[in-house]
Amino acid sequence: MPRPNLLLILTDQQRWDTIHAAGNPIIRTPNLDRLATEGVRFTAAYTPAPVCVPARCSLLYGQYPAHTGCTDNDDPMPQDRPSLMDLLARAGYTTHGTGKMHFTPDAQALRGFHSRDRQEEIPDSLADDDYLQYLQANGYGHVYDLFGQRSEMYYIPQIAQVPAQHHGSNWVGERAAAFIRQASSSQPFFLMASFIHPHPPFSPPTPWNKLYRAPLMPLPKRPDGYEALQTYHNRWQNRYKYRDAGQDDNLLRTMKAYYYACISFVDYQVGKLLRALEDSGQLEDTLILFTSDHGELLGDYGCFGKRCMLDSAARLPLLIRYPKLFPAGRVCETPVSLVDVMPTLLAAAGLEWSGLGLQGVDLAGLVAGGPDDRTVYSQFRRAELGLYMALSRRWKYFYSAPDRREFLFDREQDPGETRNRAGVDFCRPALDEMRGRLLAFMRSQAEAAAVDGDNWRLYPQPQMPADPDAGLLVQDPGWSAAFQHIAGYSD
Repeated sequence: MPRPNLLLILTDQQRWDTIHAAGNPIIRTPNLDRLATEGVRFTAAYTPAPVCVPARCSLLYGQYPAHTGCTDNDDPMPQDRPSLMDLLARAGYTTHGTGKMHFTPDAQALRGFHSRDRQEEIPDSLADDDYLQYLQANGYGHVYDLFGQRSEMYYIPQIAQVPAQHHGSNWVGERAAAFIRQASSSQPFFLMASFIHPHPPFSPPTPWNKLYRAPLMPLPKRPDGYEALQTYHNRWQNRYKYRDAGQDDNLLRTMKAYYYACISFVDYQVGKLLRALEDSGQLEDTLILFTSDHGELLGDYGCFGKRCMLDSAARLPLLIRYPKLFPAGRVCETPVSLVDVMPTLLAAAGLEWSGLGLQGVDLAGLVAGGPDDRTVYSQFRRAELGLYMALSRRWKYFYSAPDRREFLFDREQDPGETRNRAGVDFCRPALDEMRGRLLAFMRSQAEAAAVDGDNWRLYPQPQMPADPDAGLLVQDPGWSAAFQHIAGYSD
């Protein structure tokens, strides 16, 4: 079988429940629906880390955060092992990346890509970002908040400062489609099209901002006693993103409307990629994998952002279309992870990966007759701030070191995650079993900071600052200071 092209479409901060074909009656995603209809939809896909950089690192290196050493956004990605792109490039693939990569410590690194169209949320300078240069060249030099005003307005819905044809999502869609149309028929390609949206600020262009209307949107999930399901990281995240001083249900519904609009606009770009593949005769010879790095709480449990093991933040959309390996219309309920992406793509390309220390599985084999159950893992940070998860088909267990608390959810009887069962005597066997799996996994990853014998290591518990203004986020682009000067007012 000839080697297929590989198209990885990645969004940022997209919840698992934001695809119409997956059961969301409100959102409109006709192109993602097509991938679900013509491919396989994985209903229990989870991030290995509920925050951007570690999740992307695990995806591109095929290993969990404890093994890559990257557990938070400030941690460097490894330099001592090949990435997915490295291996594909060595095997004769043309490798190209378009959009957000969020590489650390060097945001400009190629990491196995032959070429990149660079677009990041907060570029360091004009020279570092192709999309910023594009805006400057097209008369939008005054726009320095490329994806909406952050800091104080991080979770305030906004209309994009540029029209749809110049929006960042459209730019990624156009650049990726152009690459597909220009691809050589004599050499397979790997293309990663990575969209910044629907990461906040939620800033769709017109007329997409009117696609969903606030009074028609459902309110967040706030079950009885939901405050008991919050961890230290939830409270800290609510604080620094200006969301811990009261809730406004009309604002929350508007946030969801704009969040959905951002996703539908990305879906529109996915349609461009499908048309480019069809027009160039490459659709049936291209494996398409769509997913996100993590989800978004969006007001569920009174919380916002990610950095959380509840499904709103940790569960992902994951679709694969390639009829030669993935039967059309199939739904797979076995737990899967972003660490499975690398072995899946390498196997489809005909590359041997068993000796690379990868920790995922080939999803084609899983669909073809793999186990109905397996355990996947997730981690955010470590030691005194560690948050760790193990998940099987029936149970989700996670431990929050800053809270010294365990959480257990029955995924069959309580799929909405409304009640923690870690303290229920009837669930003690499941609690012990899942804790044991997670501790054994952490020991196998040499994560000594987390484990103390047969239990979790105890650390001093951090406290939130009493001052309600302490720790509020500031994310103004450093290079934009000159644009913010207003003579006679700011001096």
